[in-house]
Amino acid sequence: MRALQADAFAIDRLSLVDLPTPPPRRGEILVKVKAASLNYRDLAILCGGYMPSLPLPYTPCSDACGVVEAVGEDVTRFKPGDRVIPVYLQGWRDGALTPEQRSGGSLGGPLTGVLQDYVVVPAEDAVAAPDYLSDAQASTLPIAALTAWSCLQQGGLQAGQTVLVQGTGGVALFAAQFARAAGARVIGLTSTDEKAQLMRDMGVDTVINYRQTPAWGQAVRAATEGRGVDIVVETTGSSLGESLTAVRFNGFVGVIGFVGGMETPLNIRQLIGPMIRMQGVVVGSRAALEAMIRMMAMHRIEPLIDSSFPLARAAEGFARMQRGEHAGKIVISFD
Repeated sequence: MRALQADAFAIDRLSLVDLPTPPPRRGEILVKVKAASLNYRDLAILCGGYMPSLPLPYTPCSDACGVVEAVGEDVTRFKPGDRVIPVYLQGWRDGALTPEQRSGGSLGGPLTGVLQDYVVVPAEDAVAAPDYLSDAQASTLPIAALTAWSCLQQGGLQAGQTVLVQGTGGVALFAAQFARAAGARVIGLTSTDEKAQLMRDMGVDTVINYRQTPAWGQAVRAATEGRGVDIVVETTGSSLGESLTAVRFNGFVGVIGFVGGMETPLNIRQLIGPMIRMQGVVVGSRAALEAMIRMMAMHRIEPLIDSSFPLARAAEGFARMQRGEHAGKIVISFD
């Protein structure tokens, strides 16, 4: 089978290799990958900024949709021909995440990634792909969509509230779609007029250009008559100070990413005085993914695909993400 591997931490060190197709063992399924999607985590690992001790060569990427090719002994959850989505954090099926699950169970590092023709996963660590979504669309759900869903759930989202999303990456746009479906108002931050129009077309109520308005926290407050938003989906990490300005008294800031960097200055008084709740958010369990898919199917929510690249040109997709040119999800096709 084809596999895209990196023998060093750099985009230009990706190359196609030929590997044996792995057989499914007891309790496992062999999945023929039809599409994969890129996340910032995948780029950070590939460029050496995250998991720098990961053994090389390695196969990148965590999110995919495919078709069950074969099943191992004692598998009853799926059968050959079923469309499935592997769960990003293998072994996290329900309840609270444990340190053991967090440290060793993630696809694309330290576990083998999905940029190869076939992957083997435990049958219990995959979910059925929604019928109404294409393979490309379904491949975007395990990290980006589920992280957005978990953030809003942990923030206690209710109809009539206001949610702030940052940028036009996958998590931000999923959060906007989910918040709108729940009856919430959405304020979005972006950097260009073109991306601002895209957000408006997706139903975002108010859009602020953060390059034109660096102190956007106050602009968000002005857009909420001084009250502040109920929930911030914080994807950059470097903008926490502005997020704390933008959120209301006793509001929620869900920290889900580090696109802007791993470290940021923080005025603790901004957090304590207004009794703001700030929490790190790491995707979600298999049960959470299944609940999110049911909600998406009910509202017929479709992921926004920015672009698609064949497996042999996946490096172009990583480079596009690195340049920040995308709006929505970048997909790798296997046809």
